Amino acid sequence: MTVAPTSQRPTLCIGVLTLNEERRIRQCLESACFADRVLVIDSGSSDRTREIALEMGAEVHNYPNWQGFAAQRNRLLEHCTEDCVFFLDADEVISPALRQEIEAARDLQRPLVGETHWQEIAFGRPIFNLLSKKSLARFFPRHLLLRFEGVVHEGAVLSDPTVERRVFRSALLHYSRETVHDSLRKLTQYSMLGAAKRTGRRGGVLRGLASAMFVRLYFLRASFLSGGPGFLYAFCIALECFFRYAALHYDRDSLQGNVKR
Repeated sequence: MTVAPTSQRPTLCIGVLTLNEERRIRQCLESACFADRVLVIDSGSSDRTREIALEMGAEVHNYPNWQGFAAQRNRLLEHCTEDCVFFLDADEVISPALRQEIEAARDLQRPLVGETHWQEIAFGRPIFNLLSKKSLARFFPRHLLLRFEGVVHEGAVLSDPTVERRVFRSALLHYSRETVHDSLRKLTQYSMLGAAKRTGRRGGVLRGLASAMFVRLYFLRASFLSGGPGFLYAFCIALECFFRYAALHYDRDSLQGNVKR
């Protein structure tokens, strides 16, 4: 167990999961350069992801035996010995304002779980969102973080679930859909992974339509204010939601083993 020191500044590790991210890994790691250690857990990239990460000073470990996002994060934890850890995805960038909040959190003299929300940047433009987004736990005291569980949208298991939580005010920049091609690739990936996580729920075409995800994103959350990119963003997310419900009904028997990226 790692215990945060009291006489010196707590150390910080930023951990990144990658797979064929040579196009985006540089700006991601540049935003993480303030950490004491940057760990990259690669899933068997066939491009220059690992080489670029090494050139930028990151510590890189290759685990091509993909068993889900939680398994990769747990492998990262095996290498992390710092007092605090922040999880960053390869399509994300830490803004200067968020960096200040992360550094302030690690300087606290008490354990804290820090949560972030996303500023979606899709098709070259920030996506307007009228309503607040769900926050994601990303900053953890290492000695309290036991493991992660779940195929996708994995959750952290803490030795003390009552630890203080704080939502950082500054957003994490999320370049989730830069091209139509990238969006179509994610459509299959996240539809099936999301269905695999919800195998106990009912699915079907009507339930997919009833989710009204496009209406919620485009009209209620006002992504229409972002023009064409806002429409594409809402439409792609709605398709993911629809096919997730469809897969729950039509692909139910094959979902349990569907954890491939």
